[in-house]
Amino acid sequence: MRDYKKLKVWEKAHEQYMFVKKNVAVKFPREERFELTSQLLRASLSVPLNIVEGCGRYTDKDFAHFLDNALGSINEVDYCCFSAIELEYITKDEYDKINKMVNETRASLITFIKFLRKNDDTDLKP
Repeated sequence: MRDYKKLKVWEKAHEQYMFVKKNVAVKFPREERFELTSQLLRASLSVPLNIVEGCGRYTDKDFAHFLDNALGSINEVDYCCFSAIELEYITKDEYDKINKMVNETRASLITFIKFLRKNDDTDLKP
C-alpha cells in the first residue's frame, strides 16, 4: 500500500480541489447550488479521493483503475469550469488559474497511469 500524501499527483489533485472549493464554487449564483456547483464540487473532490482509494489497493492494475476514474473526474472539472466562464460566473483570470491546475493534474494522472500499466505485473502485497 502507498502513502497518498507522498504522491505528487495527489498533491496536485488536492490543490485543485481546495482552489475550486474556496475560490471557484463560491462565485456561482445560488440557483446553481443543486446543478453546476454541486457537480463541480463532487467531480473536484472525486479526483483526490480516487487517488487515495487507489493507494489502498494491492496491485498496480487496481490502482490504475482508480486513477482512470480520477481522470474522468478531472475532465468533468474542466468542463464545469469552462461552463462557468461561459456563464460569466468566474473571471478569465480565475478560469486560467483553475485550467492550469486541471491540466497539470490531468498530465500527472496520465503519466502515472502509463507508469502503472507498464508495471502491471507488480504485486504490492506485503
